[in-house]
Amino acid sequence: MADDFLRRWSRLKHRASAEKPAEKPAVVEKNDAPLPPVESLTPESDFTAFMQPKIEDALRRAALKKLFGDPHFNIPDPFEPFSGDWTVGEPIPPEMLATLNQARTHLFSDQEKKEEEGGEKATEAAKAEATVEAKVEAKIEEPAKNEPRRQDA
Repeated sequence: MADDFLRRWSRLKHRASAEKPAEKPAVVEKNDAPLPPVESLTPESDFTAFMQPKIEDALRRAALKKLFGDPHFNIPDPFEPFSGDWTVGEPIPPEMLATLNQARTHLFSDQEKKEEEGGEKATEAAKAEATVEAKVEAKIEEPAKNEPRRQDA
């Protein structure tokens, strides 16, 4: 069954190509007119002569450079979200950078990490000591809730 289908398809394909007249190749007109000098080109000039395959790449590039050097092509699209210069922002201050976990693990050297950890331990110890002192002072100043008040005082 598949053989019948393929034979029929092949026969119809050959018949269609035999009925179709052979297309003549398009005649390319040779334009031997000299090219204008690149310096005299303006954005309104015709650049098609410079795009022919027989033109040297250096000459083609010079013509395209002249064309795209026009300010019309150098203005960024204001509606393009990535056309802005995003390299002019403020860098993250070193103090804030030191507090970021990712910066600690990826940006700092081993010595800086050790210094930072030592500083954190000292800070944590100072905080714990201050918390204990604050609790002791609070306990001294406030009377105990469970203790009965003395009347004679």
